[in-house]
Amino acid sequence: MAGEPTILVEHRKELTYLLSQGAELEHSVMCEYLYAAFSLRSTPGDGLRDDQLQAVERWRRLLFEIAGQEMMHWAVVQNLLTAVGSAPFVSRPHFPHQARGYPSGVQFRLLPFGEAALRHFVYLERPEGMEGADAAGFEPVGPPLPPMEPDEVVPRGQDFATVGHLYRSVERGLAHLADLLGEDRLFIGPAFQQADETAFGWPDLSPVTDLAGANRALERIVEQGEGATGDWATAHYGRFLDMLGEYRAMRAEDPDFEPAHPVVAAGRRAVEGIEPDVYITDPTTGGCSDLFNAVYELLLQMIARYFAFGHETPEQRRVLADAAVGLMFRAIKPLGLLLARLPVGPEHPGATAGANFQLPYRASFLLPHHRAAWLRFAERLDELAGYAADLCPPVGEDVVTAVSQALGRTASKLMAHVEAV
Repeated sequence: MAGEPTILVEHRKELTYLLSQGAELEHSVMCEYLYAAFSLRSTPGDGLRDDQLQAVERWRRLLFEIAGQEMMHWAVVQNLLTAVGSAPFVSRPHFPHQARGYPSGVQFRLLPFGEAALRHFVYLERPEGMEGADAAGFEPVGPPLPPMEPDEVVPRGQDFATVGHLYRSVERGLAHLADLLGEDRLFIGPAFQQADETAFGWPDLSPVTDLAGANRALERIVEQGEGATGDWATAHYGRFLDMLGEYRAMRAEDPDFEPAHPVVAAGRRAVEGIEPDVYITDPTTGGCSDLFNAVYELLLQMIARYFAFGHETPEQRRVLADAAVGLMFRAIKPLGLLLARLPVGPEHPGATAGANFQLPYRASFLLPHHRAAWLRFAERLDELAGYAADLCPPVGEDVVTAVSQALGRTASKLMAHVEAV
C-alpha cells in the first residue's frame, strides 16, 4: 500500500527473523489483552454498580476470546517457522518494551482496562495504511528503521507500520523465495511437527506445506486482527472500537464508573535491567506473583517442546498439548484474576499487583532430550505444586489450593508417559 515502507526479504534467514518478530508480537499482545481481562472487577462496589456489571463481564469474555485468537495466531506463526525449517520462537522482550529493535511505533506495556488500554489496542489492531495515534505514554521512540539492502546477509529489524503490513511483507517474501528456491526447497519442515486443530482445539489451525497454505494462514491472521477489506465488525479492530465507544458512553453517564482493579503490573525484582512498574513488598502477594510467572515460564517450555519435539509419539504430543492447555485454564487464568485483587504492599496503599508476565530471562526455552525434558517438566510441576501449597493469601486461598492440586495432577499425567531407564 502506498506510503508503507518496503520490507526486503532476500534470504530464508531474513524470513525467519521476521516470522520470529511476528511470534513476539502475537505473544506480547496476547499478554496485554489477558492482563486487561484479569484487571476487570467481578463484584459491584464503589465505582461499579450492579447494572454495570453485565457490560464488564461481557468485556472480560471478549478480551479472553480475542486473547485466545492471538494465541492461535501465535501457533500459526510457529507452524510457519517449522514449515520453512526453523525452530519455534516462544520468547519475547520483557515488559515494558519501548521500541528496542522494533519500529519506533511498536511498543508494549501492561495496562489495566480503561481508556488508555483500549486506545492502545485499537492502535495495535488498526488496518494497514490507516493513520492513528497510540495512547499517551506510547509515543514513538527513535528514527524509523532503514530498509535492508539486497546485498545484506545478516538479518535485522525493518520498519513496519502495522501488524498487517508485517504479515503481508512476509507473504511477499514467501512468494519471492518460492520463486527463487522452489516450493519443495522452501517448505522443508515436516507437517507432523506442526500443530493442527486437534492439538489445541482451534478449527483454523493446520500444518503448512506449500505457498497456498502459508498464504491462507497469513490471511487468516490479518483478517481476524484488522478485518477483511472494509469489514471490521467481527475483527479485533472493530471489537475494540466498539468496546472503547461503550466504555466512553458509560463513563459519560457515570463519571465515577471504574470497572478495573487498581493494578500496577508490580513485580518482586528487576530482570535483565528491566524494572517492574512497582515493586511488590507484600510477601504473600510476591509469592503468588512468582508462582504465576514460574508456571508461565514452564508453559512456554512445554509449548516449545510441542513444536520442536524429538521422539515423542503422537499420543505423547497430545498429552503435552492437553497439559499446556490445562495450565492455561487451571493455573494462569485463576492466578491472573487473583493477583488483580492482591495488595502490592503498604508503600502503595490501594494498589493491587496484577499478573506481570515476567520472564526470568530471554531464551529459546528448548529442552533438548525427550526423557530429560519430560522429567524436567514433571519435576518443576511438583516443585510449584508444593510452593503453591505453602502460600496463604489473605483472599483466594481456595484458588491457590486448586492451582496446587492441578499442578500436581499434571505432573502425574506427564510422569505416566516417561519411559523407565
